Amino acid sequence: MHTTSTAGEYDRLIARHHAMRLRRQILAPAPSFPAAPEDPPSPPGGADGYGGYDGAADQRLILRDLALVSPFGELIDHLYACMFRRRPFLRALFPESMEFQQAHLERMFDYLVERLHRPAELADTLTRLGRDHRKLGVRPVHYEAFEEALREAIRHRAGARWHAGLEAAWVRMLRFAVRSMVAGAEAALTEPPYWQATVVGHERRRHDLAVLRVRTGEPYPYRAGQYGTVEHPALPHTWRQYSMGCAPRADNELEFHVRRTGPGGVSAALVGSTAVGDRLRLGPPRGSLMPEDDARDLLLVAGGTGLAPMKAIVERLVEHRPRGQRVHLFVGARNRDELYDWPALAELGLRKPWLELVPVTEDAGAEGTAGGPYAPGGRLAEAVGRAADWSEHRVCVSGPAGLVDEVRTRLAAAGLPAARIHHDPVLGRF
Repeated sequence: MHTTSTAGEYDRLIARHHAMRLRRQILAPAPSFPAAPEDPPSPPGGADGYGGYDGAADQRLILRDLALVSPFGELIDHLYACMFRRRPFLRALFPESMEFQQAHLERMFDYLVERLHRPAELADTLTRLGRDHRKLGVRPVHYEAFEEALREAIRHRAGARWHAGLEAAWVRMLRFAVRSMVAGAEAALTEPPYWQATVVGHERRRHDLAVLRVRTGEPYPYRAGQYGTVEHPALPHTWRQYSMGCAPRADNELEFHVRRTGPGGVSAALVGSTAVGDRLRLGPPRGSLMPEDDARDLLLVAGGTGLAPMKAIVERLVEHRPRGQRVHLFVGARNRDELYDWPALAELGLRKPWLELVPVTEDAGAEGTAGGPYAPGGRLAEAVGRAADWSEHRVCVSGPAGLVDEVRTRLAAAGLPAARIHHDPVLGRF
């Protein structure tokens, strides 16, 4: 456990470390990539904003010969084996278990290929990803090693059917992604790649769920509804994303709601092996769940620990709510015991007449703060859909991917424009 003075000194050392790293990066020569066939023009920022890269053409070529390199899982296995064989020092940048990392990269390849014809969307996502990857210690030279390993993996998977055009398309796609990520990292040089946080509260709400309160040494610049990634000291280089469960506070204190999803992972460590005084690392805040500057009435839908960002949004609205705006918060759980934060919410709902709270449990009915029944129990999306006409509202949804999709589908079918349904990406860690 760290004393206050020790923690303060540690935070000052971290701040000096970030400052020295920034100075080295500013003075370092720009990285150069080896020549590649039909290399795309310069990074995003050319005449059309994306260097003239024809992602649609590469998408057609990659999809045409996708069977030569798929399944992606086997391509990625060979890629990492090659990279660690040629540059074993890179292994220290990755977690001990590569299972999650490989699954993440597989989703990334799917995402790139699916959206390659829309470079604007890709560049926006990838610049944010590059900013976030700074916490892993990733540098441009590491991308070179990744490209080298990808080339070998493609040749290995395609075998006798390999051809230069296929490899060139993959390399162009990768370099477009890398340039966007490097641009994102460079744009964020003045902020830390991660924040040190001390656990100041740890409350077990259920055997598999805990609410953690942590305090950072430096301000953590997030907005209500956003999420960040967390690293536990027992699992170095392993980061998992969690939404902040409170609005920003002057004392730099944050709240995380963590449900254990399996043995041996970050969630298990945070729920069962964390105590007051422990130190965690937080990656940069991400996400845009909460619509800004909109006075429409709000519908908030939360399942499980998806309640955390909704609680943060409600706290923000307590201080900064457009005049006349009403808020409906539906919270879903399997039973009343799983409504782990309900007492605090119910007390808030009684004091704020603009806020209506609706618990929905599968083994009982749903009941609002006024006591009126909303549904005879069942699925959260069904209860929301039956409760009212939401076509003039803005909606925020948070929870498991299946729930998010179900609520979106239900509300869209009822006439709510998709542009007014907000949720974070359902791609897992991205």
